[in-house]
Amino acid sequence: MAQFTIKDLARKLGVSPSTVSRALHDHPDISEDTKRRVVAAAEKYHYQPNLIAQSLQKKSSTTIGVIVPEIRHHFFSTVISGIEEVAYEAGYIIMVCQSNETLAREIVNTQALVANRVAGLLVAISTETTRYDHLKSVLKRGVPLVQFDRVVEELETSKVVIDDYSAAYEAVMHLVRSGYRRIGHLAGQEGIALNRHRFEGYRAALADSGLAFEEKFLVPGGYREEDGRRGAEVYLAMDELPDAILAINDPVAVGAFSRFREAGVRIPEDVALVGFSDTPAAALIEPALTTVYQPAFEMGRTAATLLLEQFVTEGRFTPRTVTLDTELLVRGSSRPKGAAWA
Repeated sequence: MAQFTIKDLARKLGVSPSTVSRALHDHPDISEDTKRRVVAAAEKYHYQPNLIAQSLQKKSSTTIGVIVPEIRHHFFSTVISGIEEVAYEAGYIIMVCQSNETLAREIVNTQALVANRVAGLLVAISTETTRYDHLKSVLKRGVPLVQFDRVVEELETSKVVIDDYSAAYEAVMHLVRSGYRRIGHLAGQEGIALNRHRFEGYRAALADSGLAFEEKFLVPGGYREEDGRRGAEVYLAMDELPDAILAINDPVAVGAFSRFREAGVRIPEDVALVGFSDTPAAALIEPALTTVYQPAFEMGRTAATLLLEQFVTEGRFTPRTVTLDTELLVRGSSRPKGAAWA
């Protein structure tokens, strides 16, 4: 069914569209009787105002565009919940697109949201995003943009991140303190700042512990469970497995976990595992996955708040970066070597 318009309401009531519009906006020139008739008709015919048309008239918008790599990823769905809460409280709605981890789709999403005159954009880039002309174009057009989690450091925008270097460093130091010495890394793809910082933290922890970095134990991939399974296959083909692995995120860790289990590799007796994000699956597998907790909901709230602040700066905006705290949640997948887990 086509949406009921303001012209349809006017025809039903035998008045002009401008009278209907002014009645709905409680204009003092419209009688109380007419206002009551218009409001009753609007309810009866389920009239919804055209927000896009209103934003064009006001040269503003009540819609915020959000682009994430994957909605199915628990981390990003939780971020979206945080964004929506802040946006709703401020009178905005959100329009969510997913890039499905591809640059081409991210570009199309960006162009579509800008064409729909969103008030601003909140973006976490895809695995493939190593060039940023589409985001530079957004900034040149004066559309407010805030990045979160996976960010392009070179772009002068506000950003919401965690300290990926320190989080990875602490995760590897935990493994070292737990007696592990041959520590691998199921990494993300090159070119993404988040991946680089986690790798640098991983490598620094090895160096500070007097342990060798073995390049064969560095296995690049993506962010999904199937990437973890593929990474586990690489390790299984080696003459000697690492005795512990830091994964780029929880889905990759869970994928590796399942493949190792299929191959008869015991967790953590043969290989300890640590992930990132603290997704629900991390606590459900047995033994439960040690992981770096990332405050996803708070990341969404913070990113939306930074964007709303930018809306009211009227050209006096100075980008800033907010770094949120993380916590290493130690569970059974990385218990100390030779120790029983209570």
